This record gives sequence, structure tokens and C-alpha cells, in this order.
Amino acid sequence: MTKEERALEAIRRLKQAYPDAGCTLDYNEAWKLLVSVRLAAQCTDARVNVVVEELYAKYPNVDALASADPADIESIVRPCGLGRSKARDISACMKTLRDEYNGQVPDDFQALLKLPGVGRKSANLIMGDVFGKPAIVTDTHCIRLVNRIGLVDGIRDPKKVEMALWKLIPPEEGSDFCHRLVYHGRDVCTARTKPGCDRCCLKDICEKNGV
Repeated sequence: MTKEERALEAIRRLKQAYPDAGCTLDYNEAWKLLVSVRLAAQCTDARVNVVVEELYAKYPNVDALASADPADIESIVRPCGLGRSKARDISACMKTLRDEYNGQVPDDFQALLKLPGVGRKSANLIMGDVFGKPAIVTDTHCIRLVNRIGLVDGIRDPKKVEMALWKLIPPEEGSDFCHRLVYHGRDVCTARTKPGCDRCCLKDICEKNGV
């Protein structure tokens, strides 16, 4: 089975296993997803979803958050870890949105990368989930699983994994495929315990079944 064939079959099976998989960060506006994805670094999405409730209650829009003292932001987001750097990035990002984009999140990948605290993973998440454009989100689950399955060979660098997957995954499938990898990585192909290969829908096409 070629990598291309394995990728298409994995997409098909994961789509059956997780038909409704989507972003597990709660948001109803693009700027809120920007904030949440920054807070999610080294923190669970579940905790982020709780913390941002207080943040948005106090600062309900881009202007309010841009005008906030970073120390006040830090006091709220501290439970997510790395509070000072995350608060600094969020403050700077909201100021940029306010001052350069009229409070709107740009729908251009390169423009997103120029926002403070936004890397390729975050920019791809915004492009796929907010704007419905082709995206490959290489988070830890994605990187672990595509290496195990055999879609990439021992590549750990997120950008290199992303570039490799662009060659295998149809553009319209990329965003949802990555979300489904998150669900599968949490439920079955876990990192901290032995993978649940006996109940994995990909076990017969996985190169590293049981490893």
C-alpha cells in the first residue's frame, strides 16, 4: 500500500469513526479562537474552555481585550500555564487586530503568521475552522499518529510533517482529518499508555501496529 493509498483509506475510516469531529476549543468568533489556541499551548482544551469564560465576560470584544493591562489578562489565564507570555501575546495580537485589521481576523495565511503569538499550527486552525479553507494542523496528536500509521517516516518537525501531508491529503479533507486524528489520538492511539491497537479502525493498515 502506498502512502497515498494509506492516507485516503485512513481518511475514509476515521470519517466513519468520528463523523462529527471538530475543534474542541469553544468559540463563536474568530478572534476568540485565536485567543484560545494560544492558551492551549501545553494546556488541555477543556481547561482553556473554562478559563476563557471569565476572560470574555470581562473583555467581550477585541477592543476591550486590546485595551486591557497584560497583567490583568495574566491573572485570569494563569491556570493555563505560561501566563505571562500568553497574556503578552494575546494583548499584542488583539492590539494588532484593532489597529491594523479593524478588529477583524485576516483570512490570509501569511497575514495570520505575522500576528503576535501565531504560528503555523494556529494559522492553519483559523484557516480551516473559521474560513473553511484548506488546512493541515500538525499538533502533537497529528504528528504522533501520522508517524505511527506510516504517512510520514520519523518526521517530528511540525512544518516538515505539514509539508509531507499536503502531498498526501486532499486539500478539502485536511482540516477535518486533523481534527479526527486528535479524537483518535485521545481515545485510541494514545501517547502515555500503550496504544489501543485491538480496537483501532486503522490497525490493519498501520505500519507500526502495536509499537
